[in-house]
Amino acid sequence: MDDTRPNGEEPASWDELYNINLMPSELFLKFRKEVEGLRVGVNLEFYNSPINEFQGKIVLKPLSPDRKWKFIYAPTHHDIRILSKKIPVTKFLNLQVGIGHNLKLHATGWQWKLTTCLGGDGISRIRNKTSLGLWPGVDLRFGWKADYVLPEITGALGGDEPLFNMNSGQLQASLDRVEAILTHTS
Repeated sequence: MDDTRPNGEEPASWDELYNINLMPSELFLKFRKEVEGLRVGVNLEFYNSPINEFQGKIVLKPLSPDRKWKFIYAPTHHDIRILSKKIPVTKFLNLQVGIGHNLKLHATGWQWKLTTCLGGDGISRIRNKTSLGLWPGVDLRFGWKADYVLPEITGALGGDEPLFNMNSGQLQASLDRVEAILTHTS
């Protein structure tokens, strides 16, 4: 087995190749109440990376499965936004559009966002949210990502390359967001 890299460096240690960070950079506490076919929510959002910040939001959206919009008011930033539901463009690509107004700056503008569960170069990153219902009305949601390079075994016979060569791959995973969602239904 060839333990040297093409540029002559020694192989990385296992700690450098596989790293899992379980300290989230975003903590959300969401309170939801269902009223007359609408979900009214109050979000308390705490960010600890790259700077410590707190943001509160009021969110209003229809409960119907075919909902097309949601309304967001962020009093600390003086922003009002109406956003569309994420519209599937392809199996892995979504489009979201919206209009917003900043009350402090008296400015109105459009915004759009293309999102995917595959980030980075589209091959080596997975981003996802996983939900866990603890009991009725109490859910935890975890936002996580994993950047990876799959292990690779190669070899050759009768040339400059070694008979057997192994690249052990690489994994950098992190838990980015933890949300506690408390829903009150009548």
